[in-house]
Amino acid sequence: MPTINHRTIRRFYEAALRDRNPQAFYDDFSEALRRQEVKPEDFSLRRLFAEFVPSGRELLESWNPRSGGGVQLQEANTAVDLAAFSNITGQVVYHAILAGMQSEELVFSKQVRTIPTAFDGEKIPDIGGLGDSAESVAEGQPYPTVGVGEDWIETPPTVKRGLIVPVTREAIFFDRTGILLDRCREVGEVLGLAKEKRIIDAMIDGNSTAHRYKWKGTSYATYQASTPWVNIKASNPLSDWTSVDGAEQTLAAIPDPHTGEPMLSTPKHLIVPRDLLYTARRVVNATEVSVASPGFATSGKPSQTSAANPVSGYSILSSQLLSSRMTAASFAAGTWLLGDLRRAFAYMENWGIAVDQRGDDSDLAFERDILLRFKASERGAIATLEPRVMCKCTA
Repeated sequence: MPTINHRTIRRFYEAALRDRNPQAFYDDFSEALRRQEVKPEDFSLRRLFAEFVPSGRELLESWNPRSGGGVQLQEANTAVDLAAFSNITGQVVYHAILAGMQSEELVFSKQVRTIPTAFDGEKIPDIGGLGDSAESVAEGQPYPTVGVGEDWIETPPTVKRGLIVPVTREAIFFDRTGILLDRCREVGEVLGLAKEKRIIDAMIDGNSTAHRYKWKGTSYATYQASTPWVNIKASNPLSDWTSVDGAEQTLAAIPDPHTGEPMLSTPKHLIVPRDLLYTARRVVNATEVSVASPGFATSGKPSQTSAANPVSGYSILSSQLLSSRMTAASFAAGTWLLGDLRRAFAYMENWGIAVDQRGDDSDLAFERDILLRFKASERGAIATLEPRVMCKCTA
């Protein structure tokens, strides 16, 4: 049941109007929702309508077929009008959609960077690394000048996705706030799921080529078995710390493409399908490991040495969606990944979740009793920025 005093909220709004600063009220209201000081489920559509629409209680009663109806819903030029109800409801809807888009099951969306961009795909310039170009400089002598080489990558075109959530007369009259919020969360989950799939496809380099690394005009698969880099470790099933060591050594052998120096990269993420999840936890969370002592027999009853687990500090990432996307991409069983997702990939975002609203100004209100509509959208694209910090291991 709602726990918010809707009349008190209206008084706060009226106070902001008297101060000629209604935006301050909306900003404070949005911040309270963001901090979860109040939650979308605390509100009632019916009570908000009654408080924020002129003659709202009378209008609600007029919608009762037993009353005879016939009252028009119109905006009024008064302190509390339909726009206020629409804006407040819009804030509640926005945070419900956002909650759905931030579902805990969407594991990988939380791991990649988001880079704001005003372009529909862009060319990101860079310069080649200088390597160890420092030289000793004698007293009073000029410093040497180093040159730089041109370098750039291109990100894919962005894509807009969105859905519309209607608010009907019945939803307000019967106070179906819970149903509205469920729909909003579902919208957020749909948008979040589409984003999560694209991120996973870029990470595993499967199901699409739109996300691929485009470097100096040429598109490359993320995982290479030969030049221009090698980041596939074959015959390396995930079994113990030596498996992780093999992947780390593969990454350590990748040179910087400009200087020939080793890539300065520290892998942070161990990415596994669901059937390898507990194996990954055992490998990373083991307190100690046992290895055969050098110089002793390796069969029968060899001498064993116990030591602290050399594998530590990794975030283990897995999800059912990852497993299904790997299956759809025909990944061989036992394939797993190691690397740094934040450095390897980024979500190029034109805009994050945005909610636009439209009130009772169309035939939909008369024909279908739809009084408000909220359009939720987001636009962006996942881009591969540096594949050399990722390693793919096959069993």
